[in-house]
Amino acid sequence: MENLLEDIEQYVTSYLNDHLDTSFVYHNLAHTQRVVSKAKELIEESDLTEADAELLLIGAWFHDIGFTETIEGHEKQSEIIASEFLKSRKVSDEKISNISKIILATEMSYEPKNTLECLIRDADCAHISSKNYEDYAALLKKEWELTKGKKVSKTEWLEENIEFLTNHSFHSDIANRKWQKRKGKNLANLIQSQNKIKANTEKLKQKKAELKFKKEKLDLPDRGIETMFRVALRNHMTLSDIADTKANILLSVNAIIISVALSNLLPKLDNPSNTYLIYPTLIFLVFTVASIVLSVLATRPNVTMGKFTKEDVANKKVNLLFFGNFHQMKLDEFEWAMNEMMKDKDYLYGSLTKDLYFLGLVLNRKYGLLRLTYTVFMVGIVISVLAFGISFYFSA
Repeated sequence: MENLLEDIEQYVTSYLNDHLDTSFVYHNLAHTQRVVSKAKELIEESDLTEADAELLLIGAWFHDIGFTETIEGHEKQSEIIASEFLKSRKVSDEKISNISKIILATEMSYEPKNTLECLIRDADCAHISSKNYEDYAALLKKEWELTKGKKVSKTEWLEENIEFLTNHSFHSDIANRKWQKRKGKNLANLIQSQNKIKANTEKLKQKKAELKFKKEKLDLPDRGIETMFRVALRNHMTLSDIADTKANILLSVNAIIISVALSNLLPKLDNPSNTYLIYPTLIFLVFTVASIVLSVLATRPNVTMGKFTKEDVANKKVNLLFFGNFHQMKLDEFEWAMNEMMKDKDYLYGSLTKDLYFLGLVLNRKYGLLRLTYTVFMVGIVISVLAFGISFYFSA
């Protein structure tokens, strides 16, 4: 027995090294040696006769040698190579027949019919109860990619392995007792890895959905819209500054005029000979004061309530871009409201549009008052000059 097994070991080792393609990173000599080792473990705890043990080990050595010729139906090719070798060693036909049945029993869809067939199947699948199961599975996946061109994703590979381990059953009581517990741990690890991938996938999908939602709700405005709002708002602010400057000029001029009038004209009115200056001076002062009042009204700011509610934000009733609408709000409330606005593209554009509109209303008020102020100032100067001229004419 020992001599034959030694010859077989040397033959199979040499044959696989010389004929097996390097793409077979799983079904190689190392795999064959593992199967033989596991078969020996099963033999040690079984009550097999020495003859049956020899048959099992011979079958274990030859069971995958057919991969040197083909992938599909490699069991039959293994049986042919084994038979030829055994015949060359003058092994009996009955023994060869029994070994052939053991080799053919490694075909996955085959249902073992006796103890030896059960044991070879358990030894061939013993890797599923190994602590290094994931490494062996990775090698098998790589082999599929290299030999079959079969690309399998990590998720699909986990599903396939989980299905295989779930549906797999050891055929012998010895294998069940020795390896079932560890196989269960490997299955649990696979399921745990699958759950992690599913959780990460769900998180990724959720994140993508959130990003897509944000992108849909808050697409950045294109260059034309950006430019339009920027130019329009800048023009409005420039016009507002011009209006304030013009109002300040009129306010300063009229203040100087009234100061001069009060310091020079009013003291002369105490003299009875200057009574003719009373009415022109009053007219002049009235128009000057009116111009000052209108200038102040044109530049006087309008202070609003400065508060809003969450309902106002939800209903898009408040324009958060104008300070007068939020100056009395707390910071956290204002930040919340701004975040709500920035999530909603329609609300954001609406606020920019409202800001532009109300700036226009303010400008309309300012320029209306400014025009009226200039008119009053101009009319006042003309009437005052005419009044002074008429007064001087009749006093002469």
